[in-house]
Amino acid sequence: MDLPIIYHPDYVAPLPEGHRFPMLKFRQLYELLLADGVAELQQFYIPEYPHSELIELVHTREYVQAYCNGTLDPKAQRRIGLPWSPALVNRTCVAVGGTILTAKLALTQGLACNTAGGTHHAFPSYGSGFCIFNDLAIACRVLQKLKLAKKILIVDLDVHQGDGTAFIFQDDDSVFTFSMHCEVNFPGTKQKSDLDVALPTGMEDDAYLQTLANYLPDLLSEVKPDLILYDAGVDPHVGDRLGKLALTDTGIFRREMQVLSTCVAAGYPVACVIGGGYADDMKSLVWRHSLVHRAASQIYQQYRL
Repeated sequence: MDLPIIYHPDYVAPLPEGHRFPMLKFRQLYELLLADGVAELQQFYIPEYPHSELIELVHTREYVQAYCNGTLDPKAQRRIGLPWSPALVNRTCVAVGGTILTAKLALTQGLACNTAGGTHHAFPSYGSGFCIFNDLAIACRVLQKLKLAKKILIVDLDVHQGDGTAFIFQDDDSVFTFSMHCEVNFPGTKQKSDLDVALPTGMEDDAYLQTLANYLPDLLSEVKPDLILYDAGVDPHVGDRLGKLALTDTGIFRREMQVLSTCVAAGYPVACVIGGGYADDMKSLVWRHSLVHRAASQIYQQYRL
């Protein structure tokens, strides 16, 4: 068996020209993984559109219906930062389905990667920061509802704090939230994760990886999760427009290898989502997003999952 990778053509929805969200990166990531031989066509799984009941395990019915029907008020719409369209509703829900499928496959295969996901700024009753529905939180709730996992660990290494996820699980011992992010960055008002590690502006590869090594192994021993959801945001990169940290491509790849080898070697299944990444050079950005799939492919072969 090869590493399961999840992709849907609908991961891309049209946006107005010049919009700063790099929507095309999802299709280009899929194309790059195939072109570079990181993955073969038969490794890809296509997610299903999730039933609204699953989304409502996390989000209020009023919010889900208002967003899906296009009746969300303009202020709430602006907070999301993406202009509403039926295509974007479809894209949003399909991407949630992708993370649910990634989590299920991780449990059976030991490791799986989505080519989207990581919408960690979405709260139960509103969206924020390009995040509409919180795919990480929904996947947790679906797996728990299906009794496939009890205890879940979210490892969020996006440069921005996973504030929505932290809020959703703030009074819930069954999901442990770990966010390692740049301290002086969006969101302005931070929530309280189970473990927050706030990093100074400009932190480089070695200091970042050492900081991560100081926390992750102990966390695994303490939490002993049935599943790890890993948000592999590449916005800690020195070239990211919204990042403020200074990791290199090599540093990002080392991070992916460190996270995945630490978790898999300890016997914990990992479901990866790609998280944030914002750069004017789309080709470089897509390359950075592919690093988690490259690392996961190596780990998958190495541990004969």
